[in-house]
Amino acid sequence: MAKYMLIMRPTEESAANFTNIDFAEVLNAIGEFNDELIRAGVLLAAEGLDDPNSGVVVDFTGETPVVTDGPYGETKELFAGYYILDVASQQEAVEWAKRAPLTAGSKTEIRRVPSIDEFPQDNKWVQKERAWREQTGQL
Repeated sequence: MAKYMLIMRPTEESAANFTNIDFAEVLNAIGEFNDELIRAGVLLAAEGLDDPNSGVVVDFTGETPVVTDGPYGETKELFAGYYILDVASQQEAVEWAKRAPLTAGSKTEIRRVPSIDEFPQDNKWVQKERAWREQTGQL
């Protein structure tokens, strides 16, 4: 099994389509999808994100970080939420993503989340993180 992150990316089209849908319908559709993930035993985490206008951006392109009010860039550079699934393969993650109840025009990026076991185990920071994960029941 491996962890995969499904990153929900709105587009101009999907954002416009979203405004035409009753929010109760959205919650119901997402709730049913989440329930499927839970019953299948693959859901590790899932969160939606607040409106990008309420966020801030910390920009490290200069000598010192600059903080500005959100949103950052264009809609195509934002993401609206994520799932972390524990599945057997990237293809299984793709199959789940294809079933997500997203509005027309949405995109989902899928990326594998490396395990701590894939990092050099003799590194003191990896060792500290491993100890923390063990202490908090994450390993």
